[in-house]
Amino acid sequence: MMAASVKEVARRAGVSVGTVSNVLNRPEIVAPPTRQRVLDAIAELGFVRNESARALRAGRSRTVGLVVLDVANPFFTDLARGAEEVADACGAVVTLCNSGEDATREARFLDHLEELRVQGILITPVGGHNGRLEQLIARGIPVVLVDRRSDRRNCCWVAVDDVLGGRLAATHLIEQGHRRIAYVGGPMTIEQVAERYAGSSAAVADANGSGAGASISLVEMPSLTVASGRRAGQQLAELPASQRPTAVFCANDLLALGVLQETIRQGLRIPGDLAIVGYDDIEFADAAAIPLSSVRQPREQLGRAAAELLFEEINDTDHHRHRHVVFDPDLVIRESSSPRHRQSGQARP
Repeated sequence: MMAASVKEVARRAGVSVGTVSNVLNRPEIVAPPTRQRVLDAIAELGFVRNESARALRAGRSRTVGLVVLDVANPFFTDLARGAEEVADACGAVVTLCNSGEDATREARFLDHLEELRVQGILITPVGGHNGRLEQLIARGIPVVLVDRRSDRRNCCWVAVDDVLGGRLAATHLIEQGHRRIAYVGGPMTIEQVAERYAGSSAAVADANGSGAGASISLVEMPSLTVASGRRAGQQLAELPASQRPTAVFCANDLLALGVLQETIRQGLRIPGDLAIVGYDDIEFADAAAIPLSSVRQPREQLGRAAAELLFEEINDTDHHRHRHVVFDPDLVIRESSSPRHRQSGQARP
């Protein structure tokens, strides 16, 4: 059965095609009785608007793109939830794209989103400078970077102070008496991973300035996954006790959960033989067999803030001023490193 057309709706309601269009796009300008006749005709005929055709005529769809590094990571799931909340309130929908930390795949998605004539794009880019994003911005498509800082002056970005997050984690472990600390993360080409390592290294250096005698070693893994965490956990467990770190700070919670699983399997006591701190504070962190200490990021708040900046630009391009928002992370301490405690932070515009 063929879908009903706008012309058929107009005939059924006894109005012009233009009136049907107004009911669909600007209902407030149509007299209530006429609007109701059109809505009744739409319901009777089962009419569904052709959004692609409307986007072609208008030059923009009601869609915004969200490109994330790893859709399997609960951090990005929560971030997307925050972005969707704002988009829904603005009458738009979010098209979610998973780059899988692959720059080529990311470029294909950006091409596709431009072809869809999206209103704007939220993205956590794979690498640093991205010429494709510059092209999109030059063509008038608003772009907001999410969970990523940038020197760009032609777009907004929202991020978390990951250097501070690394400091919080390492300082806590040092205060618990640990002197041999390992940082499990990677690849180090990911900006957040490198910044968390920089922060933890700075905390160790500060402590050594007071004679702590602490050290931090890098265990670089190919991905931020539970499987990589398990491999790291095996490497650590196989070290002689005299050389093994007594504490581990992981670049995200998935790595930390993998380390936790494997070191327990290898017979280590957590936190007796090995204290563990993760990053992100995903829901599974508190639900682990040994609740995981973690540096909490405001995940949904990140998504909401980024989407709000995007729609500000979409709705007032001529007067929009690009802004950069940095959130401070929180340290949530659980049984994997010490008794429960919390140090809180706040957003910084």
